[in-house]
Amino acid sequence: MKLTQSLLIGVLCIGASPVYAQEEKKDHTGVKQPWSAYKVHDVNRPHPPKVSAPGCVRTKAPEGAVVLFDGQDFSAFKGGWEVKDGVVRANASGGVRTKEAFGSCHLHIEWRVPSPHEVNGQKGGNSGVFLMGRYELQIQESHTNVTYADGQAAAIYGQTPPQVNASLPQGEWNSYDILFEAPEYGEKGLIKKAYMTVVHNGVVVHSRQLVYGPTLHKKVATYPETHPKTAPLRLQWHNDPVEFRNIWIQPLSEE
Repeated sequence: MKLTQSLLIGVLCIGASPVYAQEEKKDHTGVKQPWSAYKVHDVNRPHPPKVSAPGCVRTKAPEGAVVLFDGQDFSAFKGGWEVKDGVVRANASGGVRTKEAFGSCHLHIEWRVPSPHEVNGQKGGNSGVFLMGRYELQIQESHTNVTYADGQAAAIYGQTPPQVNASLPQGEWNSYDILFEAPEYGEKGLIKKAYMTVVHNGVVVHSRQLVYGPTLHKKVATYPETHPKTAPLRLQWHNDPVEFRNIWIQPLSEE
């Protein structure tokens, strides 16, 4: 994959936990060590340690990127969310999706849970970024709110928690920079699974993390037999008034 003009800068944290049964990873000696298995949304799964993040990374769209929301124009999306004071807020009209379809990409998006707002577990500060409309990076108030580890902010939902918790307090802006490698299919089916690298508020929380399949709820993810090369980006409505600003996406060429 050729990374055109996008560069992600952050603190690389090593050692993400796996999701499902008995995967192996080599330690510093090169010897394979077994990992423990966790069920989907296991409340006993360890939570990532909190870190002091640099803060919301607010960047301009680079040359070649598609500006999806600049604080005024939200017409790149289909849906009924309204723009006010440079911010667009999720509402009961439902989720929104881009008119244009994308595959592998660098996505930059900024979001916050408005303050004060009551948040409890998965309720109150919940939304999600769905790459290709299928692969969810969770949006959640995770500075003080506690939920299952694979459903907290910056988790690949139902699969892999972030390596650290870089969440900022309610009312403050968070940023995600997501390098997404779309799955690849050939005549006989799946050739390559999807991967995500994620920078949350200036901290790398996923480093080319394997994605186990399209996002499911309370089910183990698996890849379908067929898959489009591109699909719209989707932002989730989860009955919570999450706000967004400064959204742009840069397609990545495949080589």
